[in-house]
Amino acid sequence: MASTLTSAPSSVPDSDAWRDATRHPRPLLRRSAWRSLDGTWQFRYGHGTVGELPGHAAATTYPLQVVVPFAPESPASGIGDGGFHPVVGYRREIDVPESWRDRRVLLHFGAVDRDADVWVNAQHVVRHEGGYTPFSADITDALRFDGRDVVEVRAEDDPLDLGAPRGKQDWEREPHSIWYPRTTGIWQSVWIEAVAAIRVEGVRTTTDLAAFALDLVVDFTGVAHGTTVDAGLAVRVVLSRDGERVVDERIAVTGQRVERRLHLPDPGIDDARDRWLWTPEHPHLLDLEITLFFADEVIDEVLSYTALRTVEVSDDAFVLNGRPYGLRLVLDQGYWPDGHLTAPSSEALERDVALTKALGFNGVRKHQKLEDPRYLAWADRLGLLVWAELPSAYAFGPRTLERLGSLLFAAVRRDAGHPSLVAWVVANESWGFPDLPRRADQRHAVQALVHMAKALDPSRPVVGNDGWEVVAGDLVDVHDYAADPDVLVARYGDPERLARTLERHRPSGRRVFLDAELVAVDTRRGGRPVLLTEFGGVRIARRGPGWGYAQVADAEALLERYRALLAAVHESDVLAGFCYTQLTDTFQEQNGLLTMDRRPKADTAALALATRGTGGRAS
Repeated sequence: MASTLTSAPSSVPDSDAWRDATRHPRPLLRRSAWRSLDGTWQFRYGHGTVGELPGHAAATTYPLQVVVPFAPESPASGIGDGGFHPVVGYRREIDVPESWRDRRVLLHFGAVDRDADVWVNAQHVVRHEGGYTPFSADITDALRFDGRDVVEVRAEDDPLDLGAPRGKQDWEREPHSIWYPRTTGIWQSVWIEAVAAIRVEGVRTTTDLAAFALDLVVDFTGVAHGTTVDAGLAVRVVLSRDGERVVDERIAVTGQRVERRLHLPDPGIDDARDRWLWTPEHPHLLDLEITLFFADEVIDEVLSYTALRTVEVSDDAFVLNGRPYGLRLVLDQGYWPDGHLTAPSSEALERDVALTKALGFNGVRKHQKLEDPRYLAWADRLGLLVWAELPSAYAFGPRTLERLGSLLFAAVRRDAGHPSLVAWVVANESWGFPDLPRRADQRHAVQALVHMAKALDPSRPVVGNDGWEVVAGDLVDVHDYAADPDVLVARYGDPERLARTLERHRPSGRRVFLDAELVAVDTRRGGRPVLLTEFGGVRIARRGPGWGYAQVADAEALLERYRALLAAVHESDVLAGFCYTQLTDTFQEQNGLLTMDRRPKADTAALALATRGTGGRAS
């Protein structure tokens, strides 16, 4: 496999400030004046008639209680009803601080699956479509500030709508095959925030290593077009490293966006530069403070962070900070026994990142889920590469494309500031594009999503169709669940074997390339990097009902099979990396290295040695 940095993982000191940051539902844009609305809400199932809508009928009742942010299908919600319920309703009284009366009050939802309407004191304040991305509403004018302001939410999520992005949520009543329980309604945090009318809306940086600089973009809300320097609106940007200021600039604000190149003190030599760069081995972060002034009056303050980090593909390698870097990824479905798509706490997300690193991986492919931003914050902090993958729809059509495009736009807007995020995956195994080999419109659709991702975020590689037909994208990803390690060596051991595999081997009966000429281009030195992004999937047979792509008798046999599979992959001199299936068991799919409650199935240290390619191959 391609070369990788070999520095030992750095220890990350415990930080109360960082833990506070990762408890915030939006770690990249934090203000001090916020309150969580997670906890017990009133709840009801509905049928969606107009008379049942909150705000339309005073007699609307909510006979149940649900623990937010857990979906009602999950045990952690206190309900645990996995049946078909396409419409659900929520109600809660909130106490908005009197001290916020002279501010604007925003109501935020991390994610509601799938289409949501929100009322405050019977006034409709926002409608949002899409089950995986955040939305908010300015609710100031609807508030009474009497300690009993009422928030009501109606969510509609048709369980049979295969044209909506749904990831691994099953459309059958019971989970089957590789699909899992549904998620309906609120499943990420709800919170309120006090803000100014003129405020920071977003912060993002990209790295220019050659200039040893960060290109900063700050977006604002409430700034009038045509604002002049004389208006007195300015933003102060402070960038700190280990508590020491390295940049402190004040910039006039004359529109809804400010762009500025922030030059850092360049030590000039790689050895010293490395102490500034973010890698999984040394995840150096830079604290970012943004303060908005009107004259000398502070009107908004936000905290964020960033890092010096670049990713790209060059010839046949994935390149991190200008150097080839071998990817050791693991497939992570992101499900939990009690919370399903929702983690029990920020600390649980921290432990997931730490466990992944302890198993020897330097990254994850977050499969069919846009993960909680707090997970990404822990990946930033502890040092773990993340591939972000759009949840798939399964039926193709114009409405599907509209939904996927909106999802991609919102995902990039929310997550592009995280240094741990190093690739976008816009489709998996032609899901949503089932006739891609035969239909040009489906191929164009995948290509359009790739180009849209690269237009929205030119700083990261994009995978067009992970595992199956490659019609666009920066990487060639192959899925191969061959149980025999010798078969993997025969297929991926050298350029000639790889070329034959990509031309003739059809995982799941699908061709990797639709054009034979592309095989020759991509298997010679200088082509796109090739990665084995799904393989393995070994289950211990005695663990009750469930399935895996292969089975072994016990923990010892699992470790030996894992050693052999990983040794076969490491033996390849043409693969730029791999992604093993998978991190944890997920309901009936029991091929994880960890159980679903995160207990290792074999010795962690021994598994890590095999993951890193130092564990030896079984004879």
